[in-house]
Amino acid sequence: MSKFITDAKDRVPLGQKAAFGAGHLVLNLYPGALGFFMFFLLTAFGMDPFLAGLLGGLPRFFDAITDPIMGFISDNTSSKWGRRRPYILIGGILSAITFVLLWQLDETNSSEYNFWYFLIMSMVFLIGNTMFATPLVGLGYEMTTDYNERTRLMAFSQTVGLIAWVIVPWFWVIIADPDIFGNQAEGVRTMAVYVGAACLLLGLLPAIFCRGMDSANMENRKHLSLKSIFTNLKDLFTSIGQAAKNRPFMRLCGATFLVFNGYQIVASFSFFIFVFYIFNGSYEATATWPAWFSSIGALVSAFLVIPIVSAMSNKWGKKNAFIISTAISIVGYALKWWAFTPDNVWLSFIPIPLMSFGLGSLFTLMMSMTADVCDLDELRNGMPRKEGTFGALYWWVVKLGQGLALVLGGLVLKLIGFDGNAATQTVETLTKLRVADIIIPVVTAALAIWVMWKYSLSEERAKEIKAQLEARRGVL
Repeated sequence: MSKFITDAKDRVPLGQKAAFGAGHLVLNLYPGALGFFMFFLLTAFGMDPFLAGLLGGLPRFFDAITDPIMGFISDNTSSKWGRRRPYILIGGILSAITFVLLWQLDETNSSEYNFWYFLIMSMVFLIGNTMFATPLVGLGYEMTTDYNERTRLMAFSQTVGLIAWVIVPWFWVIIADPDIFGNQAEGVRTMAVYVGAACLLLGLLPAIFCRGMDSANMENRKHLSLKSIFTNLKDLFTSIGQAAKNRPFMRLCGATFLVFNGYQIVASFSFFIFVFYIFNGSYEATATWPAWFSSIGALVSAFLVIPIVSAMSNKWGKKNAFIISTAISIVGYALKWWAFTPDNVWLSFIPIPLMSFGLGSLFTLMMSMTADVCDLDELRNGMPRKEGTFGALYWWVVKLGQGLALVLGGLVLKLIGFDGNAATQTVETLTKLRVADIIIPVVTAALAIWVMWKYSLSEERAKEIKAQLEARRGVL
């Protein structure tokens, strides 16, 4: 067990943890809702599949540009409300309003009109969402300087955030139910209002209640203005270069990319296995089983896996907790071969607790370790601290993984001969589908363990860095 005890001054009050967790619920609710609502671009609004695919991919390129810029801006902002909270407030309001407007499509409009409307509104929404999300992540890294309290904070926030993934699988069920809405288009428009209102209220909480380190006397922040824009761009690239040279950070990014991307590639495969293997192509018999599978997975991650991972981290360190958790998830993925069977659908839920150790531990531990990396960067490169930049780059890797997963997942389905228009699939195709559903996440998880094996920021080293920083600039 850790021999270090967290000082009272380094503990984050429960109210601030709850507010930060509410922010993470918003971070998960937006992409979760977007993912499920995108399906209805085809069925409710008659959009061409190719155009719908572009709407899923093009905004990600824009997002990849805005995230690092927003991180740099928030790192170098000076205000009486701190570096992050003004942006969280403005971004939370803007993203909620534009999310609602994004989905006020009219099914009687042409596919081309809806395409351009959705694309333009997506860009505006992403600006607001970036203003909210990037400073929020950076704020979390600076809410405490304690090695173990960082893990407890991230564990709490991830637990609250996972509630979104309990809810969003049921959006499809609700919107498609003719007893609730007159048609799917009406359902999407109405549910978007509910999601936007919830995200607006929850998103304001971290801006109001959370507190980061006192940045009033933080040195070397860049002057932000239109006149200094070219100098700022140079400084931005310098900051990105310094982050790229930080080996522990690059290991975190590499491991996250592997675990998350491996999961995302096969994320839809379980649904197809339920429909075509367990229920022999009957969507009616499949009913809500996939939704229950997803929701229970999120609940297990939130209320079982994350507390266990947090305890393991406190006892054995963050790196060891990650390696053990990822190894457990490999066992869970392998069990799917025997558990997913037409003989008893209930057996398919057996691997969930083991598989949940993969994603359940990933962001809890990686975000906590990224906060430690920010200390190392300050030790090497001085002020200002770059929580916003590191957070933006880390989540850029996550989004890159999501984008590639969309492409690779479709490619895998094509290579194994899956035909989405067929009422049933061949035995050979189903066998290959089940093998891919297991092998891909197992291989990427094993590679992630290898990447993290030589991660060097132990608790002892993190404490040494903290002491050196406090001796250099005092306690912020």
